Amino acid sequence: MNIWLAALSAFILLILIINVRNSSRFNSFDHWLHHKLVRNHDSFSWQIIAFINDPKLMVVWDVFLASFLINEEKNITALWVIVTLGFTDLVGIFLKKWMHRKRPSEHSDLEDGYSFPSGHVLGTTCMVLIIWKLFGAKLGTGLIITLSAIWLMVVISRLSLKAHYPSDIIGATSLAIFCFSLSQQIFLAIF
Repeated sequence: MNIWLAALSAFILLILIINVRNSSRFNSFDHWLHHKLVRNHDSFSWQIIAFINDPKLMVVWDVFLASFLINEEKNITALWVIVTLGFTDLVGIFLKKWMHRKRPSEHSDLEDGYSFPSGHVLGTTCMVLIIWKLFGAKLGTGLIITLSAIWLMVVISRLSLKAHYPSDIIGATSLAIFCFSLSQQIFLAIF
């Protein structure tokens, strides 16, 4: 990933943090946009997508991927996979607790915790980037289309289930890109 993309994602994240914490005008717009995007699209299929991409389950997928890489004798890459998602999740948890943003008022009782950033989108974006980095050159356009579709379904599920505001999605995506890029640069420098 390009250093400029990492810088841009960090800038977007910083702007979102400042506005979510301090701007009632921004939050009013975010609430308005949320209501315009979400219109009774809550369905069982979106709950399945959310379950498959739950942050806790994403850790399981990450361990499976690392185990596959260890089996292929790619131990450093396996370590990078574990550290990248772990680091991204830790930063996301810290940010979520620091921001204390409440979820949209219509969210499901199944959703608990704070809203910014979306843990589902954060983990999925990070895993999509990891898989794209590892297998994109070999598997080509089909993989990119599949990964993009998975990511988009997770985004739609989080909005449709009324669990997040649009800025929560953008913030999670920006944070994942930044953490992925940083992790990649650190591992390239060390190994």
